[in-house]
Amino acid sequence: MPKILIVGGGYAGFYTAWKLEKWLRAGEAEVTMVDPLPYMTYQPFLPEVAAGSIEGRHAAVAHRRHLKKTTVVTAKVTHIDHATKTATITPPIGDPYEFVYDVVVVTAGAVSRTFPIPGVADQAIGLKTIEEAVAIRDRVLTNFDKAALLPAGPERDRLLTFVVIGGGFAGIEVFAELRSFASSLLKSYPQIGFDDTHFHLIEAMGRIMPEVSLPTSLWVIKHLDERGAQIHLNTQLTSAVDGKIELSTGESFETDLIVWTAGVMANPAIVRHTDLPIEDRGRLQVRPDLRVGTEDEIIADAWGAGDITAVPDLSGGGVGGFCVPNAQHAVRQGKLLAKNIVAVLRGETPKEYLHKNLGAVAGLGVGSGVFQSGKIAIKGLPAWFAHRGYHGLAMPSWERKLRVVWGWVNNFFLGRDIVSLAAVQNPRATFVEFASRPKPGAEAAAPAKGPTTGAAAGKSPATTSAPSGTVPAVKAAARPARLPHKTAEKSAAAK
Repeated sequence: MPKILIVGGGYAGFYTAWKLEKWLRAGEAEVTMVDPLPYMTYQPFLPEVAAGSIEGRHAAVAHRRHLKKTTVVTAKVTHIDHATKTATITPPIGDPYEFVYDVVVVTAGAVSRTFPIPGVADQAIGLKTIEEAVAIRDRVLTNFDKAALLPAGPERDRLLTFVVIGGGFAGIEVFAELRSFASSLLKSYPQIGFDDTHFHLIEAMGRIMPEVSLPTSLWVIKHLDERGAQIHLNTQLTSAVDGKIELSTGESFETDLIVWTAGVMANPAIVRHTDLPIEDRGRLQVRPDLRVGTEDEIIADAWGAGDITAVPDLSGGGVGGFCVPNAQHAVRQGKLLAKNIVAVLRGETPKEYLHKNLGAVAGLGVGSGVFQSGKIAIKGLPAWFAHRGYHGLAMPSWERKLRVVWGWVNNFFLGRDIVSLAAVQNPRATFVEFASRPKPGAEAAAPAKGPTTGAAAGKSPATTSAPSGTVPAVKAAARPARLPHKTAEKSAAAK
C-alpha cells in the first residue's frame, strides 16, 4: 500500500487529507500528515480574532477531530530528500527520524516576510497565527487598562497608539477591525476619549488593497479617515527601535503595538532543505496540474499546493502569471490535489487547476465592509454581511461553522468579550510570587545531615514533589519573604 506524506496541515494540506479520506478506497493508500501545530488556522478570521469578534479557538480546526483515517504527526519536517523518498521528521521531544514515503505532498504554507528595518524583529508582531491574533487583542485591552490610570502625556499616547505595516487585505482588515474594537471599548473606559486613540497604517505603495478597483480603495481610505484612522501612502518605515516609529516622510511617534502584514514568503524551513526544484522567488516549482516540475519535466510522485508553491494561474489574473498566496486558492488547490493524487494512483490523467477570481470581500469592523467583483462594488453594511456570510460558509466542517456563527450571535446580544488574558503568556508568575521556599539556613545545613532527598533534606513537601526541571526556576526566583512596600513593587515590575 503506497504511503502518502503530506508536509503541512494548513489550508491545502488539511483539505488534501480531508478529501483523500473521502475519495480513497479502503486499503488504496496510507496517508500521514505532519505539521508542528495540531490544528489548521482559518486565517481570514484572524483580524476578527484580534478585535475580539471571534474566539481564538473557533478560528482553528483540530486535525485529530476531523481527520479520522489520516495518521497525524505533530512535529516538523526538517528535510525532504526526494531522490531517496525520505523525509526527516523532528518531533518536539526525542531525536529526529527518517520517514520513507512513496508520494510526497508539500503544502507547508508561508510565513511573514520582513525586511532588516531596525527594531522590527524586536518590536513587531505578525498576523499569521492564532497566537499572534490573540496576543494583539490582549495587548490592546491591557494598554487600555494601563492608559486609564495615567494622566494625559507621552506615555499615555504611546499606549494608545496602534500601528499596522502593510496595506494589503490582511493589513486593512486588521487595521479597521482594531479601530472598531478600540471605539467599542470607550464606553467601558470613561477616562479615555475617542481623540486619545491613534491609528496609523504605513504603506510603501501609492495605493491599498490592489485586489479591488482604485475608486473602491479610495473609498476605504476616506471611510477609515472619517473613523479616525490615518493611512500613510508612499511611506516607508525606516526604524522602530524601542517602539519609536520613524517614517521616510520625516514623521515620528511612539507606539506599544506594531502589527506587521507587509508580505509573506514560502516556508523557508522546507524550501531551503529539499532537493525538489525551487523557482527564482523561493517557491516550490509546480505545474498547473499541481505536480512538482516544469512544463517540460515532471518530478514523479511529488505534489505541491498553497502558499509555498508557484502554481501557474491559467485564468490570467495572477501576479507574474502565478496564483496569489491566499486562502481562496489554497482551499481549491487542496481539493483538486486530492482528486489528482487519486487519479494518478488509478492510472488516470490529473486535471489542471483553473480558478477565476469571482471577487474580493473584506470586513472593515462591525457593520462595515467592502466587496468587489469586476466593476461591481458594494460598500458598508451589505458588504459586511457578504463578508460574514462567505467566510461563515467557507469555514471547514459544520462543527466549526456553528461555533463561529454562535459567537457572532452572542456578540450581537451581549457585546464583545473584553477580558484580557495576557497573563497566560506567563502563567506561573502568580504561583512563583507566593510559593513557599526553603530558608537559606536550611539549604546550607542539608548536606551536613547526610540525607539528600525528601523531608530529611530540609525541603518542603512542595519542593520535594516538584518536577526536577522546575527546581532551578524556583531557586532563581527566591528572595526574602518580606520587603518594604515600594521595594516589592519594583521587584514585581522587574519580573
